[in-house]
Amino acid sequence: MWRFSIVFVVLILALFTIEVLQPVQDHVILPFTAGIANVSVFLIELFDDGVISAGKVIRDAQSGFAVSIEPGCNGVEALIILFAAIFAFPAPLKHKLIGFGIGFVAIQSLNLVRIISLFYMGQWSMTWFNWFHLYLWQALIILDALVVWLIWLRMLPATPSKNNDGNAPAGAVSG
Repeated sequence: MWRFSIVFVVLILALFTIEVLQPVQDHVILPFTAGIANVSVFLIELFDDGVISAGKVIRDAQSGFAVSIEPGCNGVEALIILFAAIFAFPAPLKHKLIGFGIGFVAIQSLNLVRIISLFYMGQWSMTWFNWFHLYLWQALIILDALVVWLIWLRMLPATPSKNNDGNAPAGAVSG
């Protein structure tokens, strides 16, 4: 448990530090966020044309209402938390990569629902927009990362238990 906790904290600190570096912001985070805006507009246009994106901004062409996907709203922080939790846990690399890949899709899928819902909510009521944006969706995205991690833990293959002397029982195969 100590090993997990220490590696988790080190990964969190390192990844959040790397995330805020200007070159990483310019060449990774901002293009990623613009991609999220483009995917959001693509999905919105399946049902409602007249929506455009410019960088990280999604705008309704008719009303002029716009939302900007800012840091903390692009799902990157939840991905960092999930990455740190998965990669701090002692498991085979293959399982870690699969878990993070599935978690990435889960977090970003929910984040797209979040962005699109906030885009429409902001046109309807700024009071509700602010409440959902600041309280409900923030918690749900982090909760999504936690749920993905817990499901990933449950899906890991069982490891043989160890005897009191720390050795695997006779006949057990270690991986």
